[in-house]
Amino acid sequence: MSSAAEQRAVRGAVGGAPGTEGQRPLHPVVNGHRGEPGALRPPVWPGSPTPLGARFRVGPDGVAGTNFALWAGGAESVELCLFDAAGTETRLALTELTHEIWHGFVPGVRPGQRYGFRVHGRWDPWTGARWNPAKLLLDPYARAVDGDFVLPPEVYGHVRDWPQQQVADTVRDDRDSAPHVPKGVVVQDDDDWADDRRPKTPWSDSVIYELHVRGFTRLHPEIPEPLRGTYAGLAHPAAIGHLVRLGVTAVELLPVHQFAHEDHLLRRGLRNYWGYNSIGYFAPHAGYSATGTAGQQVGEFKRMVRALHAAGIEVILDVVYNHTAEAGELGPTLSLRGIDNRGYYRLQSDARRYADYTGCGNTLHVVQPHVLRLITDSLRYWVTEMGVDGFRFDLAAALARSMHDVDMLSPFLAVIAQDPVLRRVKLIAEPWDVGNGGYQVGSFPPLWTEWNDRYRDAVRDFWRGALPDVRDLGYRLSGSSDLYAWGGRRPYASINFVTAHDGFTLRDLVSYERKHNEANGEGNRDGTNDNRAWNCGVEGETDDPRINALRRRQLRNLLTTLLVSTGVPMLVAGDEMGRTQGGNNNAYCQDGEVSWVDWSLLEKPGPRGLLELATRLVELRHRHPVLRRRAFFSGRAQGADGLRDLAWFTARGEEMTEQDWYAPTATLGLYLSGRDIPGRDARGAPVTDDSFLILLHSADRPEGCVLPGPPWAASYELVVDTSEEEQAEAPGRVHRGGETVTLPARSVLVLKVAG
Repeated sequence: MSSAAEQRAVRGAVGGAPGTEGQRPLHPVVNGHRGEPGALRPPVWPGSPTPLGARFRVGPDGVAGTNFALWAGGAESVELCLFDAAGTETRLALTELTHEIWHGFVPGVRPGQRYGFRVHGRWDPWTGARWNPAKLLLDPYARAVDGDFVLPPEVYGHVRDWPQQQVADTVRDDRDSAPHVPKGVVVQDDDDWADDRRPKTPWSDSVIYELHVRGFTRLHPEIPEPLRGTYAGLAHPAAIGHLVRLGVTAVELLPVHQFAHEDHLLRRGLRNYWGYNSIGYFAPHAGYSATGTAGQQVGEFKRMVRALHAAGIEVILDVVYNHTAEAGELGPTLSLRGIDNRGYYRLQSDARRYADYTGCGNTLHVVQPHVLRLITDSLRYWVTEMGVDGFRFDLAAALARSMHDVDMLSPFLAVIAQDPVLRRVKLIAEPWDVGNGGYQVGSFPPLWTEWNDRYRDAVRDFWRGALPDVRDLGYRLSGSSDLYAWGGRRPYASINFVTAHDGFTLRDLVSYERKHNEANGEGNRDGTNDNRAWNCGVEGETDDPRINALRRRQLRNLLTTLLVSTGVPMLVAGDEMGRTQGGNNNAYCQDGEVSWVDWSLLEKPGPRGLLELATRLVELRHRHPVLRRRAFFSGRAQGADGLRDLAWFTARGEEMTEQDWYAPTATLGLYLSGRDIPGRDARGAPVTDDSFLILLHSADRPEGCVLPGPPWAASYELVVDTSEEEQAEAPGRVHRGGETVTLPARSVLVLKVAG
């Protein structure tokens, strides 16, 4: 933008629509400054219906200003509302209407300007019409949001506290919400990412680390206090240094789209910590900004992404496009509900009610072209202008529904598959929702990977001694071919995890069997009861050294199993050092030490040892392609010696028979051949590696185990023994093929073929 163009920002003319009848006179905003009554309003030129949102640019005759465009299909009229620093509002009518998009160019409106919309139309909740111009609405395309959602009665389109709650949603509330809601902020687009280098880590080489921007950095002693809990804190060398030392290749950030706190939490003095309550799909959550909320959060987020990329770490966003923070018919009117309720949300046959496939009160109507456009525009924006490398889609099955049923040929999945930007980034589905037919693990099409909860359940059950046999475990350890070996999908379609943000931490998984969510204020009714956990004999914390030693061993077993399994492993922040939430398995509203990573754990030998083991295992995975295969195992002999790429063994040193798979057992051995890895390297050479024998033993007593002899191996070198409290850098013990070794109680042995 040239300085001459900037100086020509506003060129006179009185215009705009009068305020709503009955309101006090407005003090208009001119050039972002508070005007006196009777001052000239800025003109509204026709502008353009594209792009949607508020875009600062040079308009006609080189005049600088901002183009505003809002899709509001059934609306009767739309007012653009500009706010000065004192909160004074000026309303300007958007009179241009093109293909249901209301638009106008306002000269002189510059980056930093706060704004919102008022949308006029019928109030007829019985037909799904919920227009109410008394409510200031957030632009769905706002790129920054200033202010917080506190949800007083004024922000509800209906009378929230109406005595007859069963009909409260039908009684319109005419109080002005503008003083009580955040505003969108005009942001300058000034970043082309020319100096950024995306890591572009192949899926098969990926190790994902799920973290919360605030919780990961809030207690870190080496991050300056003003930066803790922010994007700048995550970009700090101390935070990135931990990720680099651990060896992860991608961070998966819990939601960073602007979100709101639910009314029931605010009434109890709590807040939504996880952030799965989005209201702004283009705006980085302002609460995580150290530099300001008048657009500065955008630049801070970009600098965080650049810093992570420079360290070789990709950025994946956990995104919530299935529902919004407006909840059901008794929820607040913040944005989409007031713009066009029927156009944005799935409604029931009784149009007062919402179709709720998410358990959060509403579901976005993704089949509608403008809703699909909102989502895909948002996704492309975060890739092309914010620099992110992929997305994990919360309750992705809800996005894949056509009119009612989950449909893998749905418009959403079809658009993603053909989009030249989105089909090239990492796509992770949480492959379920709460509606009928919503569980879709293994069903998403190629290009997609999935959170594999069947892996989680099988591994948890094995280590707590609850598996009836090891058939399911065998599939999970080897890439879940029963779920993903179709349509050209690969083993890395399976995102393997033992824990996630939702549920017990790894330490709590071995310390509690029952949830302890009393602090959430919901009578311990929230959170799942299906934890598949084992507390090692005592519920909760204990001073018993025997119990604590067993728990540390179980942590090592679970981490080792995860990091040697075929597929893409996902770790959760703090699990590598034994973080606890005190048995809370639904800490979505715990913005405090319950949820924050406790870095002081690293002052203790146990957590330090666990971190060292995790680091060694990740490094082992990076060093050995046999542990991160790009194709499924065949199980067939590849040579005259009968050696196969994958073989399963009993404790007797014999290959598993059909009968063995159906028999109860606490011991399972798998042999991974490094000479039979499909594919070639970048120069066309065959990929070869060491071979490994991995022995898992979940029984509470030691057991003798025969190591398979030739042709499998003449000898083995011990690499990892989880029964040992301190893991030597190289245990170095060598065993002959055919030798009987002792499997310690509840342990994993990782052995490398030495000859």
